[in-house]
Parts: sequence; structure tokens; C-alpha cells
Amino acid sequence: MTQQNTAPHGSNIGIDGQALWADLMETAKFGGTPKGGVRRLTLTAEDRQVRDWFVRTCESLGCTVTFDSMGNQFARRAGLDDSLPPITIGSHLDTQPTGGKYDGILGVLGGLSVLRALQRSGYVTRHPIEVINWTNEEGSRFTPPMMCSGVFTGVFTEQEVLDKRDRAGKRFGDELEAIGYRGSEPCGKHPVTAYFELHIEQGPILEAEHKTIGIVTGVQGARWYEVTVKGKDAHAGSTPMPMRHDALLASARMIEAVSQVACAHAPTAVGTVGLIENRPNSNNVVPGEVFFTIDMRDPDDAVVSQMEDELYSQLPEIARRSNVEMEIVRIWDAPAVHFNPECIGMVEAAAAESGYAARRIVSGPGHDAAYMAHVAPTTMIFVPCEDGLSHNEAESITEQDAAAGAGVLLKAIMKADAAFNAG
Repeated sequence: MTQQNTAPHGSNIGIDGQALWADLMETAKFGGTPKGGVRRLTLTAEDRQVRDWFVRTCESLGCTVTFDSMGNQFARRAGLDDSLPPITIGSHLDTQPTGGKYDGILGVLGGLSVLRALQRSGYVTRHPIEVINWTNEEGSRFTPPMMCSGVFTGVFTEQEVLDKRDRAGKRFGDELEAIGYRGSEPCGKHPVTAYFELHIEQGPILEAEHKTIGIVTGVQGARWYEVTVKGKDAHAGSTPMPMRHDALLASARMIEAVSQVACAHAPTAVGTVGLIENRPNSNNVVPGEVFFTIDMRDPDDAVVSQMEDELYSQLPEIARRSNVEMEIVRIWDAPAVHFNPECIGMVEAAAAESGYAARRIVSGPGHDAAYMAHVAPTTMIFVPCEDGLSHNEAESITEQDAAAGAGVLLKAIMKADAAFNAG
């Protein structure tokens, strides 16, 4: 680019809140549900459609769009010194099976609104600015979550992710090829100066405290487990109660134990069983096998380890008393993450300059930013969501809060552009 900047540090640049909201409503059509939510599982036709829209829209703003070997997309606006590693903004376009319009995609479209603001003003940053769509953040089709930001940052190997299969047996690598988004650039070979992620809070704190901006200082630790309970199929009418090997009844007791373990470490710890499969799932058959997942979280890794010890002690004992066999496997371990103090300060200053009520906050959910913090200065920005509701079709935010979050993001990016690699 040859344009010269006309305002110090982009002081005349502003977010077009109406355009951001229009983008949110437009992209909600890709996988839109009758209840007003979105079902856009990763590497599906709906995922391809929203990716294609993202490419078209970013190219219309003069950006180049590339994607790497895991399908992560990078929309790049060149800088005055294009040899500098880019300042990046990212999140994800995939959703839960019954997801809302804002989880993840607000961060991508908020980044797009930053690109739009720069393009409209003619301001050119020193660094290139890139907006990233990370593949399979949710982990709802292929587990674990944050899979491809994990490859990017070295948490997972590319091959182990390519070989992951969904519950229907379909292979990740094959599905990525099928939607046409497996690129030639090796995942992780993409330089980054800093990373910022805008997101809805997915919790009730900001709304309850009448705060517009959450300045995210880190992400709590999380571990996921898969549990298989094996009993014996039997006729529901002729098998006496004391002689049964009921896998579902045993699993119910284990699920209650998960809740009890988390409650014992209140108020910060949480424990959830969110997926369960019962076999043979017949009206008049004593269940012979059950599969379920466990999600345990706390800001303190030591507490997560203690909860794991308690699970590993209690669940086998429940299986023994219930005359069934049980196997528990940890499938994901994401230690607590502390974000970069300088980036946190940039967001805090941007919120104050914008006049928004703000507070520091720790993220309960995991995000791609948790992995990006391993390789670059990173932080996040939260905006409120109604009743703290997320991973739900009724998920709701206001147009004003969306624009506020994007505005703080823009100001933080400008501060990062001035501060990093300043020579």
C-alpha cells in the first residue's frame, strides 16, 4: 500500500456498528435453525458456506485471504512495513449443534469490522493486520475443542488431528478436503506479533454488574474425560432387580458423583456431563452399555487435579457396587492460562478512553486465545450476553454492546501497532 496516514495513531477511525450487526445477521443464515439459533458444525456444508462468505467479504475490503493445512483462514490487510509479523484478531465460525448467533463469530466479524474501519478511513497500520478463523474451536463434532489453534501452537500434531473421527466415523482430514479448505501452508508456520480475541462472555457477570467490557486476564483450567460403562443387556420384564448389571443406573450414580465433586470445590469449580449415549436404548431392555463425557474446570490447576483424583477414586467404586465395568480416559487437558500484561493494559486503556464501564475477568470457557498465549502476547475482550446464556439457540447480545466490543478491539489494535516492534 502507498497511502499515507493522515491521523495520529488512527484517531479518526471508528467502527460501523450497523455494518457489524448486518454481518452477524447475514452469517446467521448459514446453518440457521427454526428457533433462531445456528447449527454450523465444523467441516460441514454450512461451514464451507460461511467460510466462502468470509473470503468474499474480506477480499471486497482489499484483503488477501489464505488458509493453512488445517483450514485456518487468514485475512490480511498489508501494513506500511509488510515485513513485520502481523497483529492478529481471531475466533471461530463453527457452532454447537444448537448454538447461537454470536459465540465465536462475533470475534471474527469484530475483526472484519476493524478491517472495514481501516479501509474506510484510508489509515494504514505499521504492521499487517490479520483476521483469523480457527477451524474446529467448538469440538462438538471432532474432539477435543480448539483443535486447530492447538496444531498451530504445537499442542497437537497435525497428523493426530487429521486422523480424528467424529461419532459417525468420518475422518477430519477427509472432511477438510471435502469442503476445499486444506491449504498448502503448514499449520503453525505463520508469524504473529500479538493476538486479540473478542467474544461474548458466555456467563452472567458483566450483565449483573452493568459492565460493557470484560478485560480478560486469563482462562481457567479444564479437563475432559470419556467414560464407558459396561453391564449386560437383559429383558426388563424377567430380570430380577438384584441380578441386573444395569449400565445406565450405574452411570446415573456416576453423573451425580461428578456434580458432587464439583460442588465440593465451590464456588469456582464446575463439572458437567453433557453427552450421553445409552445402548441398546430400547424400551424393555436393561441397558448394557453407556458412554458419557465429563468436563471439569477451575481457575486453579491444583483444584482440577484434586477433582480428577476424586473422580478416579469414586467412579470405580460406584462401578463395583453396581456390578458393572467402567473405563475412564482423559482426552483433553488445558491448564489455566494467564494473558499478557501489556495486552491486558492496552484493552483496559482502550475501554477507559471509550468511556465504557469495565472490569477484569477470568474466562470460564476455553478459547483459541488460550493456545495462542503460548506463542504470542495475547488477551481477550468480553461483552455481555443476556442472562449469561450461551451454547443455546436463545443466545442474545445487543447491537450496542457488539459495536462497543469492536470499538475497544480497534483501539487496542492501534495501541499494539504503535507499541510492538517499535525499534
